[in-house]
Amino acid sequence: MSETLYDIVILGGGSGGYATALRGAQLGMKVALIEGDKLGGTCLHRGCIPTKALLHAAETADTIRESAQFGVKSTFEGIDIAAVNQYRDGVISRLYKGLQGLVKSRKVDFITGWGRLVAQDTIEVNGQLIKGKNVVLASGSYSKSLPSLAIEGRVITSEQALMLDWVPQRAVILGGGVIGVEFASVWASFGCDVTIIEGFDHLVPNEDPSVSKALERAFKKRGIKFHTGARFQSVSQDETGVHVVTEDGTEVDGDLMLVAVGRGPATANLGYEEAGIPMDRGYVLANERLHTGVANIYAVGDIVPGLQLAHRGFAHGIFVAEEIAGLNPRPVIDAEIPRVTYCEPEICSVGLSRKQAEERYGKDGINVVEYNLAGNGKSQILGTTGFITLISEKDGPIVGFNAFGSRVSELVGEGQLMVSWEAFPEDLASLIHGHPTQNEAIGEAAMALAGKPLHSHN
Repeated sequence: MSETLYDIVILGGGSGGYATALRGAQLGMKVALIEGDKLGGTCLHRGCIPTKALLHAAETADTIRESAQFGVKSTFEGIDIAAVNQYRDGVISRLYKGLQGLVKSRKVDFITGWGRLVAQDTIEVNGQLIKGKNVVLASGSYSKSLPSLAIEGRVITSEQALMLDWVPQRAVILGGGVIGVEFASVWASFGCDVTIIEGFDHLVPNEDPSVSKALERAFKKRGIKFHTGARFQSVSQDETGVHVVTEDGTEVDGDLMLVAVGRGPATANLGYEEAGIPMDRGYVLANERLHTGVANIYAVGDIVPGLQLAHRGFAHGIFVAEEIAGLNPRPVIDAEIPRVTYCEPEICSVGLSRKQAEERYGKDGINVVEYNLAGNGKSQILGTTGFITLISEKDGPIVGFNAFGSRVSELVGEGQLMVSWEAFPEDLASLIHGHPTQNEAIGEAAMALAGKPLHSHN
């Protein structure tokens, strides 16, 4: 077995792993990046990018269907799923080539193979021992199922759902979180009859209740059915499809059932426990500086408890590379990470929800403004309803941002800036927002929060 010594050896080439590699190499370190599948990981190949490509195709279908209201005559002829998938693959392929080129140009040693931690400074891959002064674990996540629910036949996860070469006529989705509502949105736009089963009382249960209720109203209008507070009991399959039963006796049939009950950490059989790394239910426990407490081993991304988002992993990767280089970077704080759900209408949030802010500062310790997009020119042009919610401490900075409506994901950047930079409502209210943009709805909400609402009847 040959041995090579690196400054950083990274296990996993997804958002967290490749960000560590690129930043580490930029800082002059010798880096090895080990990935058994494809560079880019779940996000690029089986997650964020392909899902959003399908959502854009879905938005295009809806635009054609609804074009008469804008005075444009068009005929919707249906979905050519082979062409949709070709478009999706083209997007992935261009990004994949770009990423491969970037890794190569930074002189990162990319090793294809399934690696395993065999010592506190060594990863074995393809019969080789790759030694690192520092080791970064970035093995990512997988689509979870329920304990007794087998993924087989017509019971699928998001990975298989993305690769379907047909559009289901009827689909049952188990789970009304981010992945569930995004697929519900796509399939409904593609002409599918969708039913969501969610164990909690609301869809997108991690969002502010006002957002959950608004999404439920919008989904009802779109003909997307959902059963909330309904726990899954069983599913049977035959040649006609799936037959799903919930604990309260509701029965739903479909061509297939998508299991969208979240993602679990991909850490099994990788040698983590044997190396003494602290674990909890498969997650790697790391401190706020993403160090595991063992030797020079760090962990990034979905295997670290917290939000499972590609951009969190990416930020973790940059942080760890800078930490190893001795730059003492600012830790990545989960509350400051933008959260976006790309269903139609879209949802995004940063910071605390109303409930969390009340728990932290007391009901009387916060100010909340909900600005309705009905008063926003661009939203009227787009024909979207929705709202922007800003939450601040009383006489203090803005601590929470929520947005609901078509295309509002593009507003999350300003949401993140105001929360992360602890902007006061007065600071934000004095900024000039372009007109007509949806962005100026944030300016209006900030003016109201600063006590000078312009478009309000108060």
